[in-house]
Amino acid sequence: MTDHPAAGPRPHLPPAAEFLYWPPQFQAYGYRIVDRLFHSRTVPASGAGSAMPYGPELDLRYVSGGIERGIDAFMDHNVVAGLLVLKAGRIVLERYGLGLRDHDRWSTMSTVKSITAMLVGACIRDGVIEGLDDPVERYLPAIGGSGYEGVTLRHLLTMSSGLAWSEAYADPASDVNRYSRCLAEGTPDGVITLLRGLRRTCPPGTRWAYNTGDTYLLGRVLVAALGGPLADYLSQTIWKPAGMEFDAFYTLDMPGGNEIGGSRAGMALRDFGRVAQVVLDDGVIGGRRVLPEGWVDEALSPAFLFGPRDQDFGSIRSSRLKGYGYSWWIGEDGSAQAHGFAGQRIFLDRAERLAIVTLSAFPQLPHVPAPVPDRHGELRLFTDAVRDALRG
Repeated sequence: MTDHPAAGPRPHLPPAAEFLYWPPQFQAYGYRIVDRLFHSRTVPASGAGSAMPYGPELDLRYVSGGIERGIDAFMDHNVVAGLLVLKAGRIVLERYGLGLRDHDRWSTMSTVKSITAMLVGACIRDGVIEGLDDPVERYLPAIGGSGYEGVTLRHLLTMSSGLAWSEAYADPASDVNRYSRCLAEGTPDGVITLLRGLRRTCPPGTRWAYNTGDTYLLGRVLVAALGGPLADYLSQTIWKPAGMEFDAFYTLDMPGGNEIGGSRAGMALRDFGRVAQVVLDDGVIGGRRVLPEGWVDEALSPAFLFGPRDQDFGSIRSSRLKGYGYSWWIGEDGSAQAHGFAGQRIFLDRAERLAIVTLSAFPQLPHVPAPVPDRHGELRLFTDAVRDALRG
């Protein structure tokens, strides 16, 4: 007779290896517990978070597809879990949905790419990294002899490594899903092995092409340069000085391994807002500069302008994006945006001292009927309505 373990209560968790193509019933739960699905490392907060002041609450209406909606309808229609609007350092709107609470950490998805890019600037200021034209293999000899040889940190920051990469989330055979499965399995150096097998399609620095593998390597470079956990550096450089309320986390590529610089970290909604405020304040926290002088201007300027061949990727057309900076998307309206899978976004309008954070669970193919709703287009309309309401 086969022995069985004793019965007892056990959680049933979404399958980590299928993270990028979960059905909708998994998303709102799974995005709140990413640190239970993947190996992770805590980004400690100070334990005494600084209060963010509140201003008069924002109210607005907007029209999409001939239908007028308010804030509640916007959240319902677009599967929004968290919504935060900051104007001149004050919260004017803070809403929670899908069971999210103010202390819950929601998955950053790729918005963490923009945060990891901030840490590159901090490392340059601290003398940990010499400059953006350092070759990757200086820090990661294991990548030598591959298509990444000769690629620089600037190329990784601007998604211009020149390596072939498929970012098709709904395709289980795509590179991004192969990468995701490596992370779920926690195989030592599994992602490095995957990246070493990529072929070069054009010289580095000549063409933009979205590649989550590039930012994974950027995170590995920072870990190697620092000689210690990236989570600790984020805590010391930004998390504690900015008075974050809650611990955040980076996910890791294997047990006790390296922080993943380009995807699926986790943090609370108001702390997303504090990250945005650091950028709006030009990388100065409490009077102390943590990013080099001029870094924010450079990072939030387009290193590449999008051409016709780029328009069908992600939300470029719907969000009216014109280019890509240092892991920030640049809008036609001069905004800077951090975008993440399934509707995560940090929107910055530096001229207006405005930040809008949206945390969402947009249903993904193949789990949505055709035609797929243009949620990014509606988010743009909502953003325009926020600007109009605050100017009024």
